[in-house]
This record gives sequence, C-alpha cells and structure tokens, in this order.
Amino acid sequence: MKNTISERIADFLKNYPPFNAMDSKQLEKLSLEVVIIHKESNTIVFGENEKPHEQFYVVNKGAIALSKEGSSQILDICDEGDVFGLRPLLAHENYKLEAKAYEETILYAIPIKDFKPLALENKRIGNFLIESFASNTGNPYSIKHRGKLYGTNNEEDQFSTNKILDLQPIKYSTDLISCNEGTKIKTIANKMTKHNVSSILVEKNNLPVGIITDKDLRKKIATGLFPITASAKTTMSTPIITYPKDLTLAQSQMAMMKSNISHLVLTEDGTTDSPAVGILSKHDIMVAVGNNPAVLLRAIKRATDFKRLRNIRHGIMNLLRGYLDQNIPLGLVSKIISELNDASSKQVIEIALSKMDEDLPVKFTWLSMGSQGRGEQLLNTDQDNAIIFEDVPEEELEKTRNHFLKLGESITKGLNIIGFDYCPADMMASNRSWCRSLKEWKEITAHWIHNPGSEEILLSSIFFDYNVTFGEKALADELSHSIFDHANHYPQFFVHLASGALKNPSPSGFFRDFLVEQDGEHKDFFDLKLRALMPIIDAARVLILSHSIKSINNTAERYEKLAELEPNNKELYLACSYASKALLKFRTRQGLLHNDSGRYIALDKLNKEEKIKLKRTFKTVKEIQSLIEIRFQVKNLIR
Repeated sequence: MKNTISERIADFLKNYPPFNAMDSKQLEKLSLEVVIIHKESNTIVFGENEKPHEQFYVVNKGAIALSKEGSSQILDICDEGDVFGLRPLLAHENYKLEAKAYEETILYAIPIKDFKPLALENKRIGNFLIESFASNTGNPYSIKHRGKLYGTNNEEDQFSTNKILDLQPIKYSTDLISCNEGTKIKTIANKMTKHNVSSILVEKNNLPVGIITDKDLRKKIATGLFPITASAKTTMSTPIITYPKDLTLAQSQMAMMKSNISHLVLTEDGTTDSPAVGILSKHDIMVAVGNNPAVLLRAIKRATDFKRLRNIRHGIMNLLRGYLDQNIPLGLVSKIISELNDASSKQVIEIALSKMDEDLPVKFTWLSMGSQGRGEQLLNTDQDNAIIFEDVPEEELEKTRNHFLKLGESITKGLNIIGFDYCPADMMASNRSWCRSLKEWKEITAHWIHNPGSEEILLSSIFFDYNVTFGEKALADELSHSIFDHANHYPQFFVHLASGALKNPSPSGFFRDFLVEQDGEHKDFFDLKLRALMPIIDAARVLILSHSIKSINNTAERYEKLAELEPNNKELYLACSYASKALLKFRTRQGLLHNDSGRYIALDKLNKEEKIKLKRTFKTVKEIQSLIEIRFQVKNLIR
C-alpha cells in the first residue's frame, strides 16, 4: 500500500535545492523518514546556542524568522521551500541564531542520519552544501553570499541604521480584492490565486464585514470543517478589526501583535462604517522594517504590478544607502544589489507576459546588457537590453518580430515605471534593431566583427557584457559561441577593440587637474563615467577576451582573474580592480546624494579628501591604457 503522505512530501521537496538533485528513488526513501511539525505563531523551533537537533528543517507552509536572541531585528525570513538548521549539524556546532515561527507554520523535519549518506554519494548535493558553507547561508542560490552579512561578529551594528522611521505612515496595498457574503469558497480561492494575494475582503453594501485569509482556508476548509461549496459568510473572520488609513508603522506592528492577526483592514475613518481603502499584511510590514535582501527579494517575487515593484525598489535604495554607510565591501554590495535588480527585471517580464493577449509563437531570451550585464548597476541608471527569439521561416519572421516588439515595449515601459530610464540611444528590445532572431543576431554580430568601424566596435562590445535575465539561456549561449568563433578567426578584431578602449578622453590634464566638460548641459562638470569608469571597464574587457575567458563579466573580477593569469602585471591589475570599485562606489554615493545617475560631478561640491581619492585612480587609468596601447600595438589613435 502506498504511503500518500510521503508521496506528497516527495512531490514538494523535488522542487527545491538540494532535493531537486536527488533521483526519484532517493527522494522517496528520504521522504519516508520525514516528520511533519506544526508550529503556532511565535513558537521557537530552536534557540541561539542550543545544541543541534537530529534533524534540519524545510518550510512547507508559513514562515520562520531567524534572529539574534533577544533582538527585534529579523536577519532573515525562511518561507516555502527554504532550508534552515542544516549547517550546525554538518559543522558540529551550536545554532548561531534563534528560529521562531513568524506565523502559523508547517515544517518538514529531515533526519540528518538519513540525509548525510545521500549528500556524500551525490556530487550535486555536495556542491550545494559546499557553496552553502562558503556563503554562510542555507540556500546559496537565493541571493549570492547574502549570509556573509550575518556571519560577522557585529551583526547588530550592521543593521542598526534603519532609514524608515517608526512614526511615518505605512504604505499599504490599495488594490482591494473583494467578494460578497454569498460568494462560494472555491470561487474565492481561485480569485486569491489569480491575483496572488493572501486575503480577500468580504463586503456588504460596499462596507467591510469580514475577511478571509490563507490561514482561514487552511484551518476551516483544508481540515474539512467547512466544504469548499460553503459561502464566504460562514467562513470569514468577523467582526473585522479596522484602522484609519494614516496608520503609522509602529501602530500597525502593535495592532497586529495586540489582536494576534496577520492582516489589518484600513478604512476612511478607521471604522467599519466607512469604505475600505486598503489591506495591510504582515509581509508589508516586513518589507517596511526589513531593509533586508531576502525580504526584498520575496517582496519582488510577489509583486503583481509595476507600481508595487516601484515601491519595493525604494527599499532597495535604502538597503544600498545602509550598506554604503556601514562600509560593507562593494564587491558584496554589488552582488546583492545586482541580484535584486535582476529579480526586479525578471518580475517586470513576468508581469508583462501575463498581460499579453496571446501566447508568444516561439521561445526567446531577454538579455540585460551594459552595467546590469556586468553586475555593476547599483543606481537606477538607463536600460540596455535585447531580445533573441528562435529562428522561424522567412515568411513568418516579421509577424514573429512584431509579437516580440510588443512584448519589448511593454517590458521597457515597465522597467521605466519602476525606475530605470529609457536608453538615450534606444538600445532596447522595443527597438527592432535590438529584437532579432538568433540567425539575424549571428549575422549582424559577425558583420560588426569583420567590419570594425567605431560604431561596430561599440555595438559588438556590448555583447561581451550581458546577463541572461529571462528565457532560454541556450539561445544566448549559441550566439555567444558564434561571436567568439568569429573573433578568434579574426584576431585583428581585438586590436580594433583595444582602439575603442582608448578613445575615451583622459580624466586629467597638466598638474593632474580634472578635465571637465567645456560646453553643453554639463559644462564645468566632471564626467566620471566617460573619463574614469569606461576606460577601466573597456580595458578589462579586451584584456580578458584576449585570454579567451568569457565566463567573467564583472570588471573588478576580470582584473582579479587577469592578476592570476599575468603575475608580472599583478600589481597593476589589482590596482585596476580596486579603482573600478572605488569609482563605482564614488559614483553611487554621488547619485544617492543628488538623486541622479551620479555620472556628472560638480567639483566645487567635493571636499579635498574626495578630490584626492578620485585623483588616485587617474594614475591607474593612464597606466592600464598605456599597457593596452603597447600590447595591441594600437597606432594613430584618436585620444
């Protein structure tokens, strides 16, 4: 006789790492040993410094908050599919954090004695655990290295600066999903699923009379207490607790704790005698107080419209400010913010796809290029993106392209709404020149490589700094192979690429004075991007490509790899790595200070220390350009 419970456990676990690396027999065997644990809200799973249990945990439903004991600061939230409590079992150490149910939660407890042999014989599971240890996080694939933020000795200090004041009004969702008292539960569940919400308001005569949440469906319907054909009136929580719409963050937290509820209904005057204007959930409060990458990532994935994503991106900027204020290493900051930027872009694409009138005819890839492709887009700078779609017969090409142009227009508009400016040069997937079939992209990039004028060099260089944000990675890989194949069969291309890297103007003149813009909108401003950042970025690209290294896009990481490959130039390359991070950090600070891209710097606003730090990088810029000129024998350059 089959064990249906273990089958359900296996069906759940197979969707999440490291269990997705197991074959079906291994997973079935392990699932037989899993114990299901139910935790009420605010109950402890394990405490800080407690000896490790004989099992680790996977969240099936609900959420687990990880924090330092006695601290109100939540360091991480584990929700559906997240693994926690595994590292101490393998490292033979006590728990470093307290794990507490943030809401009513169902856990799968997995015995370490049954799991460990599978990890030893399965290389993919072993790799997962190694990366997990290296990044000090339960799931290294959720946000790269996020756990390093919590692995130091001063965790409290790192998150002590909260940019969001407790007494400011809380932001809430105004997109109310409602029903009437006679609506059937099945209809309600479908409606909640469609709109990706955790609650639905029950109204009578346009006034709130009750609320139904995920918790109600679990406790009252899934348990069989009420049939799925029951009405909203029989299962809703009533009377509801209402508050005024200008509720503050502190008030909302206290209100939920006081009444032990997870959703607040906000009305015009704070009573049930006025229409509802919004619903506030625990998750909304988590995002407001969190300033935590894991919390922000989950908020991004749950966003169902561009407006909601735009609000979440304000939290990302607050997170960035906090990291810079606390002098978190920029390499780590870049990885985290880049992950959040990629997640935001991916969610924009998901939303745009959900709004399409018809299915797309073939598979496609969305490429994020430029600074986002290099993992260096910290501020909300302009977009650079492209679409590659599968090849189709010639007679269907334009019709197919029009489908993807429509999608590209929707996505670039969504990216603009959430804070990414349109590209001034129109290098975006809404432009037919940047929306092509795989065959077309191969042909045009081959043309650029074999006919390397200044414009062709600029266009081709973009395709060495891209990131697959969404879709079929195989399409991008095939294009990448084609580009490298043509480049390797035409070595002169690298000379032209080096020439392009030397065309950006020098950052300084005689006596190391800053060279500023002579006319135009930014007259007397210093162009940090064109005169300092781009020479460093362009040099890294041509040097790393000359070594046939195509797996590293980030500028600082390219120089670190070059330092390994060329020990005789190690000092210069490490100086370039440092300079790239210093310049990016400087630009980010300026952008946050002036609420712009940080590209153009008003020198009279800088203090002496800031000017000195900038000038230190100029020597490195000139040295790397000199190396490029000599190595690739670039002559008669326009400097």
